[in-house]
Amino acid sequence: MTDVFTKKKRSEVMSKIRSKKTKPELILRELIDGRVFKYQPPGITGKPDFASKKHRITIFVDGCFWHSCPKCYIEPATNKKFWLKKIEANRKRDHKVNRLLKKEGFSVLRFWEHQIEKNPKRIAAKIEYLCLGKKHRT
Repeated sequence: MTDVFTKKKRSEVMSKIRSKKTKPELILRELIDGRVFKYQPPGITGKPDFASKKHRITIFVDGCFWHSCPKCYIEPATNKKFWLKKIEANRKRDHKVNRLLKKEGFSVLRFWEHQIEKNPKRIAAKIEYLCLGKKHRT
């Protein structure tokens, strides 16, 4: 299958995809307690989307394409070699970041973008429950 865009146009389209302040992140930001979870906090391994240093919890919102969601991921039709290498590197980095954060004493929560878009209140409730559970143990 050939791309519907020229190589130059495809590059332009892909360059406009955000890595920060994505729609799922902003949806979740509205629903979780900003006093507990800071959005894009500096100085934490792996640059989580949200984190609570006090509760030692990090939250990542993973894009279904960029991180190869088992439910939504569709292999690219063009430039396969490049995209498969890129996505595999993302997955390896995610695994490494999870290990490093756990060594630093953080719990790591990861949610797929489709989970947040489908039922954001459920995800926010799950985060709140996990945070309160941590709070009661300390």
